[in-house]
Amino acid sequence: MHEWALAESVIKTAVEHAARGKLRSVSEVAVFLGELQSIDKEIFAFALAELVKSSFKGLSGCKFRLLAEPAAFKCKACSKEFTLKVLKKTEEEAENIHFIPEMAHTFLKCPRCKSPDFDITAGRGVSIKFIKGEA
Repeated sequence: MHEWALAESVIKTAVEHAARGKLRSVSEVAVFLGELQSIDKEIFAFALAELVKSSFKGLSGCKFRLLAEPAAFKCKACSKEFTLKVLKKTEEEAENIHFIPEMAHTFLKCPRCKSPDFDITAGRGVSIKFIKGEA
């Protein structure tokens, strides 16, 4: 049920941004959902729709755009940048990585040098790409 907590954080951030930017209303919020984030998109969207009803009045009618952020990695040994799509993995490996992103180091290797030592550079967590509104 962390989808509700994440949705609450997104709404709180949108309200704070509206206050700082002196916006009367927020019309659109684009949210990145990382490929490695274990989140049910439907529950998250439902939580946003429900929570917005009891928040800042300027958020009523706000459209939330949920965008997928692909996972990206950078090898610490050879600096190769790569994505999850280019790697061959079993369905079980993909599921383990999805639920516990830190497991990526157990199942994945750099496609160039085969090192398991890499940074996750994108596709983790939930972040706001932009907030649109009227002053």
